[in-house]
Amino acid sequence: SSEGSSRRTFLKTTSALVGGAVLGGVNAQLARAAHPGGSDEIKIALIGCGGRGTGAALQALATKGKVTLWAAADAFADNMRASVDNIKKQVERGKRDGDALLKDATVNVPPERQFDGFDAYNKAIDSGVDLVILATPPGFRPIHFDAAVEAGKHIFMEKPLATDAPGVRHVLATNEKAKEKNL
Repeated sequence: SSEGSSRRTFLKTTSALVGGAVLGGVNAQLARAAHPGGSDEIKIALIGCGGRGTGAALQALATKGKVTLWAAADAFADNMRASVDNIKKQVERGKRDGDALLKDATVNVPPERQFDGFDAYNKAIDSGVDLVILATPPGFRPIHFDAAVEAGKHIFMEKPLATDAPGVRHVLATNEKAKEKNL
């Protein structure tokens, strides 16, 4: 019916507006927290370079202010290189097309900051970044989250956060450490 349709439209619209407002506030808080000393560039490491990781990195780069994809890590080198190339091309295309949100975005991931293998996440975390995007398969996320918190990095982590009860407990315990470190 038209009444049900308009109700759905109303819910979609208001949900999008509220979600956008919440995310906008989170982005502003994250930017301030990542650089309390006043530097205005945020360096990002992408850990997990599949389709969702690539999309998350592009979304992080499409932000007002200086944001740089600084490092990338994946278990598979070809996956990681393809992701970095794809992100670079999309940012270049966005700049060429006049996308204001990509105006200050940079992809600066030279070979020495492209890491592959099962220990690649540690190298990316230790590469001088401010923010880590965790988009690996969820079975790995508890240990990657723990390593990022121990290193004092801000984290964006895809869901699901873990695959089993011990993993969820690990994430919850690590989250308490993150709160103590104001991450």
